[in-house]
Amino acid sequence: MKVTRAMLAAAGAAAAAAVLAGCGSGGGTAAKTPPVATGSLESLAAEVKCKPDIQTDADTIRQAICVNSAGKFVLATFSTDRGQREWINEAKDYGGHYLVGRKWVAVGGDKVVTALRGTLGGDVEVGADHHAHAGHES
Repeated sequence: MKVTRAMLAAAGAAAAAAVLAGCGSGGGTAAKTPPVATGSLESLAAEVKCKPDIQTDADTIRQAICVNSAGKFVLATFSTDRGQREWINEAKDYGGHYLVGRKWVAVGGDKVVTALRGTLGGDVEVGADHHAHAGHES
C-alpha cells in the first residue's frame, strides 16, 4: 500500500489528538539535557522504558503510541529530515508539545515531553495554542 503525505499527516494528527486529551501550560525545562538520542523507534522506546504499540509502519514513517511512568505519548521516526519537518509543521496546527530529535519526534503533554527530554535530549517545540480563541457570541 502506498502511503501518501496526506495519509501520514492525518494519522499523525489523529494519534496526537488522541494522546493530547488536555494541553499543559508552559513549564520549566531541565537545566541540563543529555545528548540527543538516535536510533530506531524500538531503541528510542526502550530508552524511555515503554513498549511501543505500532500504529503506522511505512517506509517514510514509523509511529507508535507509548506509555511509561511519565504518561502517554506518540513516538515517531522518519526516514528523512524533510519528512520529519513536514510532519511536525502540519501536526503543530493541532497544538501540543513536541520533543524533536534527529529523525524522531515524541508528542505529548508538557510534563511528559519534559520528562522524556531528560532521557532522550532533543528540542521542545510547542504547537498552536487554541485556548486563546474567543468563543462565539450569540
